[in-house]
Amino acid sequence: MTITLDSPIDVPGYLEWLGYGGVPRLDLATLTELQQLHMTAVPFENLDIALGDGVALDATTSVDKIVEGGRGGWCFEVNGAFAALLEALGFRVTLLGAAVLLSGPSRVIDHVALEVQVDQPYLVDVGFGESFTRPLALNRSGRQDGGNAAYEFIASPEGTTLARLDESGADAVPVAHYRFKRVAHSLKDFAAVSASMQIDPDKNWHKRPFATRLLDRGPDRVTLTSDRLKIIRDGKTTEQPITIDEWSTTLYDWFGIRLDASAEAALSRQARSAQP
Repeated sequence: MTITLDSPIDVPGYLEWLGYGGVPRLDLATLTELQQLHMTAVPFENLDIALGDGVALDATTSVDKIVEGGRGGWCFEVNGAFAALLEALGFRVTLLGAAVLLSGPSRVIDHVALEVQVDQPYLVDVGFGESFTRPLALNRSGRQDGGNAAYEFIASPEGTTLARLDESGADAVPVAHYRFKRVAHSLKDFAAVSASMQIDPDKNWHKRPFATRLLDRGPDRVTLTSDRLKIIRDGKTTEQPITIDEWSTTLYDWFGIRLDASAEAALSRQARSAQP
């Protein structure tokens, strides 16, 4: 296929940053590989929000932050940037608004995910933390392999709920992640909720710095929170406490993000205040 030459983003640079060395095609195999490479190379993180710097709702800015800055971001940034890359490669992408249900019922549209058309429509998401690592067929009922666990879509009059199947017990129990309607959005539609979430005292986005990414395309994963490092390898989870003095070094070692002195001091204060 031919990459769009007049794309407003640096497509070759983006693919190189992800470690993609093949010839991209408009097929499920390419989409799956790009999703897993993105979730490995680009952390889901909130450092700019924790620093109080704010984040832009602009895909080009987010791509530059990733490719030139070696950073990641939260859902509006990483899913917005990934959508721009996929569109530049020729995929048909729709931004979906979703209500996150991890803390209970909600109708607030506070997450963006992607619907990508290949042979059929797929749900793709590189900005929801410990979530599925391969595209999920939107028109399919029943369980699907999400790479790190089994998932299913549950339809209701309020929309479609993405649920992870908790199979730790005798039966598979669906745990709702988020609910969405297949209605097209633009990034600017999320401006108000993005601004609110960055300062909402009931949210932890600006209180608790974190970063998480896949290891080697998953399902293994590393997550750094304000006081600990969690690593999932071969289905086993290990955690180790991280002191304030170790935090910035750990961030660089596992995520390649090096902070300047002022940012390091600010995030150290954030991590200290977030610790019990």
